[in-house]
Amino acid sequence: MDLGLKDRVALVAGASRGLGKAVAERLASEGADVVVNSRSARVLAATADEIARRTGRRIVPAAGDVSSQEQCQALVEHAVGEFGRLDILVANAGGPPPGGVDDFGPAAYRDALEVNLMSTVQLTLAALPVMRKNRWGRIVAITSVSVKQPINGLLLSNTARPGVVGFIKTISRDLAADGILCNVVAPGYIHTARVESLVAGQAEARGVSREEILEGMTANIPAGRIGRPSEFANAVAFLASESASYITGHTLQVDGGLVQGLL
Repeated sequence: MDLGLKDRVALVAGASRGLGKAVAERLASEGADVVVNSRSARVLAATADEIARRTGRRIVPAAGDVSSQEQCQALVEHAVGEFGRLDILVANAGGPPPGGVDDFGPAAYRDALEVNLMSTVQLTLAALPVMRKNRWGRIVAITSVSVKQPINGLLLSNTARPGVVGFIKTISRDLAADGILCNVVAPGYIHTARVESLVAGQAEARGVSREEILEGMTANIPAGRIGRPSEFANAVAFLASESASYITGHTLQVDGGLVQGLL
């Protein structure tokens, strides 16, 4: 299936590893040129080289902290400066630390909102002028299934990420007439370094093995396994494409059936 992404230009935040890296590589494999972002310039440069070798597309690294409004604006300007346009924004940032109600003061909540909500807001507002000029755009925000079903031990994520859904759902009504479609992709347990870290943390806290924690996770997943980053990236690439031309304001779970709610 041709997704219609050839020669499109994408900006993917949080792309040095994990889900962001998988998304950047998937978009490039469909023919898009990609600006990849993360805070670590060294790791990001290696990621950009790796994706470029595998796909034959231009992959431009642009380090920066997406919790900063100024750096979000600079990232968009860098993409436009390199390619003359920006068609696709994938807003993605690392999740806040695990913990419960007794583990955090107000500052931790503010930090989580800055990274997980305001980064999406700031990147979107920076990208809108160029997308409106071209009357075509795709904004895809990566959150978590915690926006539909809170996850035990992830209080900060459960608090900050639902705001992204509210933002995306609301602006989708305002932007569809401009040819800009806005959606959310909510991963469940996908095999990334973050999930490995959560597994290790729970194993240590409970005094059990990593394998026991994984068994407990997969017991609640109808698919019977943790997902692959490439499977998640396929969903994002579809929503970022011409093929998703009548889908906006939607939150798509990529979770192997983990969340059982009807909506």
